[in-house]
Amino acid sequence: MLEELKKKVYEANLLLVKYGLVIFTWGNVSSYDQKSKLIVIKPSGVPYESMKEDDMVVVDLNGNVVEGRLNPSSDTPTHIEIYKKHPELGGIVHTHSTYATSFAQGKKEIVCYGTTQADTFYGSVPLCRELKKEEIEKDYEKNTGIAIVQSYKDEAPGILAPSHGVFAWGSTPSEAVEHAKIIEEVAKMAFISESLNPNIKPINKDLLDKHYFRKHGPNSYYGQKKK
Repeated sequence: MLEELKKKVYEANLLLVKYGLVIFTWGNVSSYDQKSKLIVIKPSGVPYESMKEDDMVVVDLNGNVVEGRLNPSSDTPTHIEIYKKHPELGGIVHTHSTYATSFAQGKKEIVCYGTTQADTFYGSVPLCRELKKEEIEKDYEKNTGIAIVQSYKDEAPGILAPSHGVFAWGSTPSEAVEHAKIIEEVAKMAFISESLNPNIKPINKDLLDKHYFRKHGPNSYYGQKKK
């Protein structure tokens, strides 16, 4: 079942290691199949070095395991809430990458100071709201997804969960990983920039518009046009 999608999710999970976004078992990638309304996700607590393609778990939008011999990621309910609200997404990633997670722990959005971030994010990498006590005690992972959905922005393919880490998404599992890597890199740049200049201001709006819209929207011109 969904063998091609399992392969893509497996390969995307390995990209987290390749790009230095995870250590041990600190992260996961999933993908959503719109036709079957099923999700393929990394199994819980399985080390990347021993993980196999057929270890990927298939679940439905209620969190029931449809296929797989292992338990799905403990973050599955978070992924489900995002897919339920945004079924157009083809991939979601969760990481605890160092710099981006430091911003999440510091409860601070990643302000856009330069064109590197503006190429992907139309402004800051947002920070979603903190969970209430009762949301943490009951259905924690589900409520994390609900909080993310409440702060979801079309022009920001990722978000920081306070005191937690990074969630990113894209049209495919590999694109979601790419966005997670971009968040980590711009977090590092923002940290260094703020250290060099405590009075730094966000990027000029005209320059933000130029860099974002040359890659996004009907008038984009970056890259090669499809024939």
